[in-house]
Amino acid sequence: MSNGNQDDRRDEAAEPLAFDREALAAGAVVQLSPLVRRIVAGNGGPMTFTGTCSYIVGRGKVAIIDPGPDDPAHVANLLAAVAGESVEQIVITHTHRDHSPASRAVKAATGAAIVGCSPHRPARELALGEINPLDAAADKDYAPDLVMGDGDAVTGQGWSLRAVETPGHTANHLAFALDEEETLFSGDHVMAWSTSIVAPPDGSMVAYMASIEKLRGQEHRLYWPGHGGPVREPQRFLRGLVQHRRLREAAILNRLRAGDETISAMVPMIYLELAPALHGAASLSVLAQLEDLVARGIVLCDEALPALASRYRLA
Repeated sequence: MSNGNQDDRRDEAAEPLAFDREALAAGAVVQLSPLVRRIVAGNGGPMTFTGTCSYIVGRGKVAIIDPGPDDPAHVANLLAAVAGESVEQIVITHTHRDHSPASRAVKAATGAAIVGCSPHRPARELALGEINPLDAAADKDYAPDLVMGDGDAVTGQGWSLRAVETPGHTANHLAFALDEEETLFSGDHVMAWSTSIVAPPDGSMVAYMASIEKLRGQEHRLYWPGHGGPVREPQRFLRGLVQHRRLREAAILNRLRAGDETISAMVPMIYLELAPALHGAASLSVLAQLEDLVARGIVLCDEALPALASRYRLA
């Protein structure tokens, strides 16, 4: 068990998040380490940065982590990169459509097993009359051959991938530790280019923060995320994420004190630099934090379950 005073000191030492937005070229096979190669899919955009990072682990008998969207060109690039090798496992961190759909095509071409996260599911049930705005983002056709839980591992020649349950971004999110290189494939849970969106009902801020604390108790020298370049100082970055979420929570409480009652009123005032096209995603992140604040009794909601259209006030 951690010492509370030690936790407080390391939180106080947290610096503001510094993001790394170096652009990664799509389509090229890049050798990142003795055991890891990366190919970026050509699906760049506001939510995917320069595209989904697919990783090849090992040599000879390999695993492919997050083969990406249903994009024949990206699948062809992946298969060309492993020509002459045997793909043993297709490993999936979570079931968003930019990460898992290509697993079917890669399996058909290689015969490899699809392993990793469970089928898609929300973090909570829908409220009465609530429509899930993220339905289109979910890969509901994902069908793993093996569902992995915390600590489960798949192995190959000179490597192993150990599952670390990290729900929050999605309810079924897994990261994978490559202990041979002291690194972690962090999926969309922790990324160097941006904070991760936590969007109910698929995501949960309570679960997300618990997963951050879980990773703070582990030691990895580097994270390979689902989008963008590596997280080079994981523990420092995790401290920054905790501080970031606390500041965002404080901003929400300040807007409530100022008289804002709705998420639509809060978002433009909290996210002053954010492009309007991303206000919808920001609204879902605010909802995730309000769910947590309501559950803790700090904020009151005019409905039984907090929703995007609900009205909020300080308790």
